[in-house]
Amino acid sequence: MAAIFVTGTDTGVGKTLVSKILIEHFVSSGLRVAAMKPVASGAIKTPDGLRNDDAETLLRATNTTFDYSQINPYVFEPAIAPHIAASQSNSLIDVNKLDEAFSVLSAGSDKVIIEGAGGWQVPLNHSLSFADWVSAKQWPLVLVVGIRLGCINHAQLTCLDILQKKNPLLGWVANIIDPGAACQDEIIHYLEESIDAPLLGKIPFSTQAERQNMSRYLVLDRLLGNEN
Repeated sequence: MAAIFVTGTDTGVGKTLVSKILIEHFVSSGLRVAAMKPVASGAIKTPDGLRNDDAETLLRATNTTFDYSQINPYVFEPAIAPHIAASQSNSLIDVNKLDEAFSVLSAGSDKVIIEGAGGWQVPLNHSLSFADWVSAKQWPLVLVVGIRLGCINHAQLTCLDILQKKNPLLGWVANIIDPGAACQDEIIHYLEESIDAPLLGKIPFSTQAERQNMSRYLVLDRLLGNEN
């Protein structure tokens, strides 16, 4: 497991939060950990160029030193689908560039935590999706399920495609993103019985989750143990 890819059932379900927790877990276990946000839509202009908040959050959590451009090879200002943002900026997301960045990160670390954009099937360009790119690598996955109305369908369809593509699914995280959602416990219980991977934990709703220590809500020792 030189790399773990963090995907989600949709955008805004907590992939960055879970990726940050994974990074901090492996750092505390004594590993050199790098982060990667291959493609990011939604960035602000800075004196150093465009910067995406999610990528910078992951970068701050690591204990390795890499350039921002290696952590986040493609960054676009508008918060829209990556392939559309790329088209609007007259560029094309090239997976070879992503591969080159990953090679640099993996050569200088023990573990790379890679966060996707949006959901599992988000396009990178008109011929390839994140699912295609990750499946070609056969990287193990952690799935973040945003617990809200409709998430059962999203989670089931995502897991079905992940397993059909024979990607190792290490586990899934239930992240409460709608505190008003009815029957949260029943939803999580149903998914725990139907998803063919362990539930790694349930993260309660918080408007400041990424600024708080949420690692106590996940049980990640089994991920470290898989390396031995």
